[in-house]
This record gives sequence, structure tokens and C-alpha cells, in this order.
Amino acid sequence: MKRSYFFVLLALAMAFPVAALASTDPGDGSVVAVSDAEVAPLGLGRPAGEQFERSIDVAVARIAARKEAEAAKRQREREERFADLPGGVSMATLESIAACESGGDPHVVSADGTYRGKYQFDYGTWESVGGHGDPAAAPEAEQDYRAALLYVRSGSSPWPVCG
Repeated sequence: MKRSYFFVLLALAMAFPVAALASTDPGDGSVVAVSDAEVAPLGLGRPAGEQFERSIDVAVARIAARKEAEAAKRQREREERFADLPGGVSMATLESIAACESGGDPHVVSADGTYRGKYQFDYGTWESVGGHGDPAAAPEAEQDYRAALLYVRSGSSPWPVCG
């Protein structure tokens, strides 16, 4: 009889840490909601190992979904920040330059690596209009915004062939 109590206590001890893992993200301390239906109680038809794996799978899926939603929100906020083009530059003007420079591909890099992104910025020009890092890694909306700033400042001269 003592042995059966030991296994019951062991199963309960495993259930509570699993529930704790399923309800928090140790990386940032934020709470992930997991319903009782997703973490079924032990002893109702599921072996303890299967229950543990299910709880972990649910927790990982919830954390991944939350991180994906947060990344999408950050991306929308960045795009909104650069939505209005400065100086009355039209998108048609920018699209014409981009089509000629890069085929409109915001991630393209010239063969020698000097010119990068939709408008083929070099690092110096990119930084002169407030850009940071690699122009080809910047969101397309930011590239449009920075190209419009450059166009307001210098006209089409930065793009001698395509401007």
C-alpha cells in the first residue's frame, strides 16, 4: 500500500511543476494562459509522461504564438512610423526609382556589396538620412521614407541613371 501512495505523490509532484512551466515564460516572466482543458488532470486516462509532453507542447505553442504576435505588432508600428513621406514626394516617383535600381526588391545587394536595398543606398548615404545598420535589412517602409528624405534633399541626383 505504501508504494501506491509514493506513485500518487510522485505523479502530483510532476503535475504541479508542469503546470508552472505551462503558465509562465522563464525568458521574460510574462504569463501565458493555459486552460484546464489543455492541461488535463493526471489519472483521467493519460499516462504521466504523455501528460507532461502535452503540457510542454501547449506551453511552447502559446509562447511562440505570443512572440509572433508581438513581432507583428512591432513591424506594424515601424511601418506606421514611416507611412507619411516627407516633402510631398510621391510614391510613384519612388517606385519608378526603385524599379530601375533594384527591381523593387528591398533586400537586394549589388554584386560588390556596396549598394543595398530597394534604392541601392550605400552605408554613408543611408546614415546621412538617419538610417542605422544595413539598408537591405531595414523594413521596406523605412527604405521608402529614407529615399524620400534623400529625394527632398538632393532631387534625383543620387540616382543618376534611374532618377
